Amino acid sequence: MRGANALLGACGLAAFLALGEAVPRLGLVDEEYFPPTSRIADALAGELSDDAFWTALGDTLTGWAIGLVIAVSAGIVAGVLISVTPYLREATASTIEFLRPIPSVALIPLAVLLYGTELRSVLLLVVYASFWQVLVQVMYGVQDVDPVAEETARSYGLGTWARVRHVLWPTALPYVMTGVRLAAAVALILAVTAELVIGAPGLGARIAVAQTSQAVPEMYALVVVTGLLGLLINVGARTVERRALAWHQSVRGEVAV
Repeated sequence: MRGANALLGACGLAAFLALGEAVPRLGLVDEEYFPPTSRIADALAGELSDDAFWTALGDTLTGWAIGLVIAVSAGIVAGVLISVTPYLREATASTIEFLRPIPSVALIPLAVLLYGTELRSVLLLVVYASFWQVLVQVMYGVQDVDPVAEETARSYGLGTWARVRHVLWPTALPYVMTGVRLAAAVALILAVTAELVIGAPGLGARIAVAQTSQAVPEMYALVVVTGLLGLLINVGARTVERRALAWHQSVRGEVAV
């Protein structure tokens, strides 16, 4: 079954690449603005042989990784504290609902004013966008704890840390892993967006330079790289999620299917 799905996926990708080659060749779109797949592939090969490309890739991954670690750590800690403290949950509910919908890109002027084009500008946007993905999932996970299991743990004399470890965390972990997976994707989007708009070093800034210099095939090649990067991050996050939740019914059922 998996082999058939992989084959169908490969056929779909091949058809998409063939379509990308044929459309500009047939004159349906201007090659100047949408080059054929072969030209994009040549430009990608040129990028891969350029040391500056790898430096930009490293800058993007650095901002993504640091921002994601900060967002996940802060989201887990804040989510647990807010959820297990009724007064704190009530006091922060309206603030969370107000701040969470604010688009991270709306903070770009603030980031530029505070940090210019430094890495900290990227981190500000990445952390802000990713934090909410983790926080909300953690809060849902903690609220999903079975009250009977909680009371049973109390009746057996388990302390706060023991209840968190043996009751709260196993229940919340599937939600946490979902939040981490979502945050990983959002972090990459905001890292590239910040570089593209602010001009911070990275793939986004390199895309902007290619666009302004009319290096269209190189621009598309860099966009392809960001897409592949997002795919790898998503696959990696799902792999980590499956390993962390190997004991969970949903993952066991997925493997069985």
